[in-house]
This record gives sequence, structure tokens and C-alpha cells, in this order.
Amino acid sequence: MEKQSGYILVVDDVPNILELMETTLFFKGGYRVVTANNGEDALEVIRRELPILVITDILMPKMDGFNFVHKLRLDPDTRNIPVVFLSATYVAPEDKTFAILIGATRFLEKPIDIDQLMLTISELLAHIDPAAPELINELEFYEGYRQRLKIKLDQKIKQVMRIERILPTVSEDERKTFMISLLANIEERDEIQLHLSEVDARIKASNSVNE
Repeated sequence: MEKQSGYILVVDDVPNILELMETTLFFKGGYRVVTANNGEDALEVIRRELPILVITDILMPKMDGFNFVHKLRLDPDTRNIPVVFLSATYVAPEDKTFAILIGATRFLEKPIDIDQLMLTISELLAHIDPAAPELINELEFYEGYRQRLKIKLDQKIKQVMRIERILPTVSEDERKTFMISLLANIEERDEIQLHLSEVDARIKASNSVNE
């Protein structure tokens, strides 16, 4: 089957996932793939050439997937580009609802089901002129975004505390695995905290203007 011209943009901060996606989409689907490590880098890629579809993680440094997709939907040039969220962190029903509200076209959970992903891509690209998602206002976005971040931050704090509590009791053979998990959760906790601080500042500035 002849593929649409253009490329699929894959956005994730994990190099192994980018490599897997790039290889799989090329060999299984014949798609040209461009990768980016976070939302900021992805926007730079898009400024040079519009993709036919975006696949993005949510939890990423600098600019996460929620903020990235919100910015895509604000721009008339990128508003209609299909976006697939892939996430292992934001998988609660409320997370998925918010993702669709801000303009995600589909939501898939990690670990990646390759067959499901390929089918999703085919379905989305078959719709030549997808309907533009309805835009939500800035304050509504940031309020919902903050709620998602606060809940996820609380979960990450509890995960870190739980691992720290268990760590002294595990065997030497298990210690390396637990340390890797602890460091990953601390990094994710700090990323979420940074995003939350930025959102709080945005909301505060918006409220000050409206007073």
C-alpha cells in the first residue's frame, strides 16, 4: 500500500524507545520517522517541516506531552495533526480524559503493543481531513494540567518513600534493581515538581492580570 508522503514525529526522552519506534515504524510500515527528546525539541522539528502524525510520551523534561500537545492545538498550522499519546505514568482514567480534552487523538499505554500501534497509525492516516479538536481556554488547560501534576507528584513521592523504606531490608542481589527504580522515581518526581511550579506561576500570573 502506498504511504502518505511526510514523516511521523516520535517524541520521548528514553533513547531505547526512540530507537525501537524508529526501527519498527520504518520496517513494519515504511514510514519516515523523525525523533525528538522532549516537547521543546519537537516544536523545533515541526517548525522546519510539518509531520503527518505525532506520537508522544507525556512525562518528559523541559516540556512534557500535555504542554506540547496544548501548544500544537493553539497553532492553526498544527491543529489538525493527529496525536497519539503513549504513557506508562499517566494512565488513570482522569489522565486519559484530560488528554482527549486538550486534543490528543488517541491514547495508548506502555509497554507498547506494536500491532495496536500500527493499526492506530493506519486508522488515523486514513482520515485525510480529521476534524479539528475543540479548543479549551488557557486557564481551563492550566487548571486541569495542575490537577494532573499534583496527583502524579503525590504518587511519585509515595513511591520514593516506599522504596527508601524497603531498600535497607532487601538482599545485596536485589539492591541494584531497587536503586535503579529509586533513582528513576526521584528523577520523575523532580520533573513533575518542576512542571507543577511552572504551571502554578502561569496560573498566578493569569489571575493577577484578571484582577
